[in-house]
Amino acid sequence: MMVNYQTLAQTLQSLTEGEDDAVALMATVACEVHHSDDRFDWTGFYRVTAPEMLKIGPYQGGHGCLQIPFSRGVCGAAARTGQVQLVPDVEAFADHIACASSTRSELVLPVHDRNGDLIAVFDIDSDQPDAFTQGDAEALERILAGIFSR
Repeated sequence: MMVNYQTLAQTLQSLTEGEDDAVALMATVACEVHHSDDRFDWTGFYRVTAPEMLKIGPYQGGHGCLQIPFSRGVCGAAARTGQVQLVPDVEAFADHIACASSTRSELVLPVHDRNGDLIAVFDIDSDQPDAFTQGDAEALERILAGIFSR
């Protein structure tokens, strides 16, 4: 099953209409995105909770790392640089943190609030190598901006 991003965006807009609590939004997004595509093995948020520190937020899948400094891993790189991280092979990523041994590829997107402040990163792991495309990244960026930046 491959995700239909147009349907996913419409569903999420409908489910999150009028909600402004970031954790409630993150829980809903993690659930809907996780169940939208078989490639998505772990789907969730790491929230900015202190300077240069991410802590696990709402997610779907097995356990995740509890905290990740901005200086480490794919999630840290997304937070540190503000750039989407599209990693076809986590073994080839110099500072990958293996929260789950099954992860083969990863897509991490920075999440900003309406003021443009980084509030989290959205992390999707796959147990398949090279699971994500630039199209996935662009569609998810639009969806996240439509929910968290409004």
